[in-house]
Amino acid sequence: MKKYILLTLTFAFAAAFQLDAQTLEGFSKAGASKQLEVEKKFKESVDFSRFKTHLGTITAHPHPAGSAANEKVKDYMVEAMKNAGWDVQVYPYDVYLTKGQGESLIELVYPIRKPLNQQEYIVDDNPYSRHPELKKGWNAFSGSGDVTAEVVYANYGTKADFEKLEALGIDITGKIVLARYGGNFRGYKAKFAEQYGAAGLIIFTDPADAGYVRGPVYPEGFLFNDNSIQRGSLLTVDWTGDALTPFEPALPLDGKTKVKRLDPKDVKGLHSIPVTPISYGSAQEILSRMNGKPVPAGWQGGLPFTYRLEGGKDLLVRLKVEQEQGFVRANNVVGTLKGATHPDEWVILGCHFDAWSFGSTDPNSGTAMLLSMTETLGKLAQEGIKPGRSIMIAHWDAEEHGVIGSTEWVEQLRDELNAKAVAYINLDAAVGGRNFGASASPTLKQIIIDAAKEVMYPDSDKTVYETWAGQSEEPNIGNLGGGSDHIAFYMHVGVPSINGGAGGPSLYHTNYDDMYFYEKFADPSFKMGGTVEQLVGIIALRLANADLIPYQLTRYAKDLSLHFDNAEKQVKDFHKEFAGFEKSRNAIVSLKESADRLEAAIASMLEKSSPDSRKARELNRDLLTFEKSFIDPKGMYFGNWYRSLYASTDPFSGYASWVLPGIQYEVEIKSTERLAEWDERYSAAILDLKQKMDALYGKIN
Repeated sequence: MKKYILLTLTFAFAAAFQLDAQTLEGFSKAGASKQLEVEKKFKESVDFSRFKTHLGTITAHPHPAGSAANEKVKDYMVEAMKNAGWDVQVYPYDVYLTKGQGESLIELVYPIRKPLNQQEYIVDDNPYSRHPELKKGWNAFSGSGDVTAEVVYANYGTKADFEKLEALGIDITGKIVLARYGGNFRGYKAKFAEQYGAAGLIIFTDPADAGYVRGPVYPEGFLFNDNSIQRGSLLTVDWTGDALTPFEPALPLDGKTKVKRLDPKDVKGLHSIPVTPISYGSAQEILSRMNGKPVPAGWQGGLPFTYRLEGGKDLLVRLKVEQEQGFVRANNVVGTLKGATHPDEWVILGCHFDAWSFGSTDPNSGTAMLLSMTETLGKLAQEGIKPGRSIMIAHWDAEEHGVIGSTEWVEQLRDELNAKAVAYINLDAAVGGRNFGASASPTLKQIIIDAAKEVMYPDSDKTVYETWAGQSEEPNIGNLGGGSDHIAFYMHVGVPSINGGAGGPSLYHTNYDDMYFYEKFADPSFKMGGTVEQLVGIIALRLANADLIPYQLTRYAKDLSLHFDNAEKQVKDFHKEFAGFEKSRNAIVSLKESADRLEAAIASMLEKSSPDSRKARELNRDLLTFEKSFIDPKGMYFGNWYRSLYASTDPFSGYASWVLPGIQYEVEIKSTERLAEWDERYSAAILDLKQKMDALYGKIN
């Protein structure tokens, strides 16, 4: 006991000393001193060995959504979180998915008959490559069919690429399109191919993009070799989540609550043509035999011959895909460490756990890190160091098929999230390498920077912040785009969000993403797991323990001003007479004044003392509403499920970030008809946020 008291006094002294040079946003002086003590204890409690243990266990077998192996991963996570003292709940859903990879084949029919390889080779030194449950490359949500046809090369299969083919007079009708990965979400390659009349689609990773053109290939290096195949979903509905239940959770079919589901025949985005991926070694067998016109500038890939647009009648390829689609049980695992003072305010962290094969980098490096964090925070709670707000750690299912598990949970808990969610931190593949980076909504950018200054980078005398920033004055924090589980939280409901972690080399969605690859290329030291846990844990603990939620309110006006600069420039590129978004510009000026005043008032109040619990609850309740100013029930014209005026997934690429998406859509289609409408809608949202800030300022003063 005496040793514990002495240790506590030492922590307090160190924290007080540090506080002279540092204040913590959202904390009173007393609260900051206590928080720094908690953070020091947390960092010292992280057991770096647990990351490797968890990662090895959950990635021992391939475990795509709906598989028996994935069910075992779920059970392991439930047990681990319960053993750590967390309250664990499993949320089941019956979602519409492809039931496994089904059957497929690709073969040359003419001028020779030759079946093409569709699965990665066995690597002598890699025991995982021999796993009996490994499957061929496949794309979920392919149509079924058996087609023998001529071939057309479509570069990356983007909207612009198909338009280029049309302009060149290349008829795609009834032909098999061959497109390389990159440039857009693979589902849009299928969508555009189908729109232009293709009978089938084959997708490959080109060596110029991720193969030998860029360096040594696997297993010597970490780039795609000639038999590596990228798997992935093709789902392209106008919303995120289950294909049959937009806006509503896909609750179990045998449950008490019945959910109306769409008929699959009526859902656009469920493709009818057969689609499957192959390696560039197999693609070479097709491309090398094509004899049409050479491709336009920028379309040449890395294979050692001239790429051509058409194969002509002297080259016939057979593509067959048979997939069954139907209802599959998906399960989210959500653990809660109940807050000691504000249990109804939630800080949520999450990562999906389903994978195309082993998933050692993507996604389960994030899963393993979160399981270790569960144990660290659970240990502190057992010692009496509990978070003020509830911390929830979620493991999402069926993300790889269309960000489904997390979306269904958000739709199920929409009202509670609106009232309680402080932030969502997404950690998909969060320890896939040693290069830290992040994207975030405006209010959470500063807290990432601050936390990165408190954690040492492995095997160095620098902090993560210093390594991350490099020679720059400040590291770049991106804007949130698509492709992972933050989408529903941020773009549908309006919960401030972060997507971050440490990235690195990746044999993305191949059968080679296993522990052999992780130990050889991703992080041989296995030290980044604990490092990321320390950094993300500090973010979570600051959000959970601050007297007032530590949103950086002044960042809104700063970022919005830059985004409107960019938007106006883009509009003027095709509409020279455009005068600008005047109403929105004026609203941003007013917002800046209100934000500056409010932040100063909050800092002044916390400098004097901590607000009492009733006052803090009232002020935090108001802070939780701020991001909701950008949630517009009318939504976007490209899909009204996307309700955030601030950010959205790019509906043409599926991955990129669209900031001010209402305006970005008009830019993409070069339309001027709705620019005035968007100026009205954006200025109204910005002024609504300003009014909320003014009201909160009035409560403080």
